[in-house]
Amino acid sequence: MRLNELKDNQGATHRKKRIGRGIGSGKGKTGGRGVKGQKSRSGVTVGGFEGGQMPIYMRLPKRGFNAPNAKTYQELSIANLNRALEAGKIDSKTDYDGAALVEAGVIRRVKDGVRLIGAGKVSKAVKLHVSGATKGAIAAVEAAKGSVTVLDEETVYRGKGEKQDRSGKVSKADKKAAALAAAPVEAPKAEAAPAPKKAAAKKAPAKKAAKADDGVSAYLEPTQKFDADADNAVVTKIEKYLGASLKNRDAKYVSCTDETELDTIVKGFMKKKMGVDDKEAALEKVKAVCATMKPVRMKNRVTFYYLLAQNEGKLGEF
Repeated sequence: MRLNELKDNQGATHRKKRIGRGIGSGKGKTGGRGVKGQKSRSGVTVGGFEGGQMPIYMRLPKRGFNAPNAKTYQELSIANLNRALEAGKIDSKTDYDGAALVEAGVIRRVKDGVRLIGAGKVSKAVKLHVSGATKGAIAAVEAAKGSVTVLDEETVYRGKGEKQDRSGKVSKADKKAAALAAAPVEAPKAEAAPAPKKAAAKKAPAKKAAKADDGVSAYLEPTQKFDADADNAVVTKIEKYLGASLKNRDAKYVSCTDETELDTIVKGFMKKKMGVDDKEAALEKVKAVCATMKPVRMKNRVTFYYLLAQNEGKLGEF
């Protein structure tokens, strides 16, 4: 065997077909494209063109619907939940919601809520507060003497064939129940009409008076755990600064394990409000507050921003 005798096996390689190189090549003249017409030219994509008539994909009726306000849930399987329990990431003494599961490292993000899915066995008891759960998943957790609390029953898809009715229509059973409940109240018609108006008139000033008298922020007590001399006025101003974001259950708390959220705090609060332009220095200060609040499982955003402003000596800006 010599080097000049080395060659591929028979049929292992093929010569490229050279088109448009004369009749003898087998693909001469039109190069395999037929004769004349639009498709014989290069750079043309006809696709579903049907000579100018209405294409079939436009003639056929359309089916289906994509809801513009559809929710995307973060799924947590029973298998992953059991791995987290065995690894010691979560325990049976604490109630876990979406934010707590993210902080414990069980899931990466909450999205529009957490859905517990799958079936199997859970080695330890655990208390979960989720947006939805399948029958098999609930049975698996309850078999281990745990509990599953569904937070929003009206918007949860809880398994095959159990989609909640979002049409707003009242079922016959509900109509009958409403009729039975309203039957004994219909007798005194003259007295029933003014009664609710009087009750509403009495309750309205009571609520306003309660708001006027109670001027203590709900975030003052959690903040005083880290600063005993925390001023209620400053805490209230930070609460107003955050505004509507505190109404969102996920945005109400700070997740120190989410790098995206920490980066948002650095670019937003630290740079715009605190005036810290150095990104790395600002990130270190944010992580320092994370270390300070480490004993607290749920780090509320008002206390977190209060400690950031206190470390910068800029509580007076609120």
